[in-house]
Formats: sequence, structure tokens, C-alpha cells
Amino acid sequence: MESIYLRSLIEVVKAGSFSGAAQNLCVTQSAVSRRIKFLEDQYGFGLIDRSGAVLVPTEAGKIVMEKAELMLNLEQELLRSLRDISANPGITFSCTPAFGIAYLPEVIKKFMLLNAHLQDLKFFFDMPEKVIDGLRCGSYEIGVIEHCECFDLTDLLKWPLPDDEMLFVSSPKLELPQGDVQLDELLRHTLFGRKDGCCSKKFLALNLKNIGREGSCFAKSIIYDDLQLIINSVVEGLGIAFVSRAVVNHYLADGRLRQHRVPGFGHTRRRSLVAASPFNPTPPLIDFISCVGAAFDMTIDLPNGLSGGQ
Repeated sequence: MESIYLRSLIEVVKAGSFSGAAQNLCVTQSAVSRRIKFLEDQYGFGLIDRSGAVLVPTEAGKIVMEKAELMLNLEQELLRSLRDISANPGITFSCTPAFGIAYLPEVIKKFMLLNAHLQDLKFFFDMPEKVIDGLRCGSYEIGVIEHCECFDLTDLLKWPLPDDEMLFVSSPKLELPQGDVQLDELLRHTLFGRKDGCCSKKFLALNLKNIGREGSCFAKSIIYDDLQLIINSVVEGLGIAFVSRAVVNHYLADGRLRQHRVPGFGHTRRRSLVAASPFNPTPPLIDFISCVGAAFDMTIDLPNGLSGGQ
């Protein structure tokens, strides 16, 4: 049986709904529902109690979940052991979409010039908490996160990267003034954003809460799960967005977008490079960290006197 079925069961119980699990797994709700139905047919028991507003496991579901977690942990141990003996170790990296769009293409380009022979490369975009979970369970070796909330990283290796700047952006067609604007000027416009749980949305909600406002105070909100589609909509003058400056730098430079800051808002968030512990500094991994450091014109000091960067 593919482990994704068992992982889907765990995610349904964690989220309390098929839709929440689908968001976390980046699949459709019907796909999650089919996976649970497959498990129930396979074992001959109902695994999810669907009678309440929040989905919970049945008695049989609790037993399957307990064993599923053991099996998935064993699978991750197996993958780690195989990576350790691989003659050509690869890279498994995860980051947020903002870092992926703004920096990852150049990181990959430089990395491949150093490791043209390497074949096993895996790159994933995910929310910060999912990147952290993936590092802990062995799905990822290394990742980059933006701190939209307080994360406990005590069991991981971490290195600070330059802060990420978050801005409201709009098309000149909306005639909003460049630079500082009052929040009420922005609230009259449609806000384009990503799904609930995304880092920028959490950071915006925190800023609004700090000044006594709510995310629902915008005239209208439109949710896309494609960051580039959000930017294109704003460039066309259909509304505004709250995004990482690094993602829209060239749009700001050529005048297709204007940047706006709100008095009382925190417009910077911390960014970190994080790695699983214990740390296995293979040559490709050291090169990859070096390329991440080079993207910010900095050197990243690694354990045992190793370094990554310019």
C-alpha cells in the first residue's frame, strides 16, 4: 500500500475535515475522500466518524492511525539510511513560494554548475510549518522559511538570512500614492491573496490585529493558490496584494507596480535557513548551502568549520 493513503488519514484527523487535509496535502478534496474510502474498503472498517462538524477517528481509525504513524516513521528512517549510503547523494529542499520565486532559480543555476552530474534533486514549495514538519520527519534535508509566527526550532539547525520585506502593491491605474498610505485608502480595494494558512496571509492578519482591525475589512478578497496569478491580477489593476518585495522587485523597478507601507504595520519578517539534525554535510549539500548564501551575498558558517557562501 502506498504510504500516501495512511498519511491522508492522519491529515484528515489533524485537520478535522477533508477540505483541510486536502489543503495540507495540496490535492483535491475528492482525492482525499477516495483515499480514505480505499483504506476503509481495504480494512473492512469505517475509520472516520463523519457524524459531527469535526471529523474524528472511529475506534478502528485510532488503531490504524497508531500503526500508520509507526509505519511512516519507519519509512522515513529507511529513506535516511539509504541516503547515507548513496554513492551520489542528492538534495531534498523545501521553501516557501516567495523564496522559490525570488531566489531559487538562481540558486539552482549556480548549484548545477557545481554539480552537473547530480541527478537526485527534489524541490518543494510549502508553508513554513510544513517545511519544519518535513525536516523533522526526514522528508526534507534543508529548507528556507519566513517567520510569520513564533516557531520552535530548538531541535533543528538554523542560520539567519536577511529579513524579508512585505509590502502592499498596486498598479498605477489605481492611483494610490507611492510610499506610506493610510490603511483606509487600501481597504476600498479588492485584496488578492493566497489560501488560509499561507505565511503572507498570517503576517497580514497579525498586523491588522495589532492595530485593531480584521482581514475581512477589505472591500473584497479573492483567493488564488498561484502567486504569479495574484501578481498578474494586481498588475492589471484589478486590486492590491500584500507580498514579499523580492517577488515583485522587477515590477516595482519598471513602474508596473507601486509599493505602499502602512503606518503602524511591521513590514519585515525574519527569514532562516533550517536543516535537519543530525546534520549530514555531504559535498552537494554544502554546495547548495553555499549557493543559498551567495543569493544574499553572505557566508553561512556550518558545523565542524565548514562554510557555505561567497
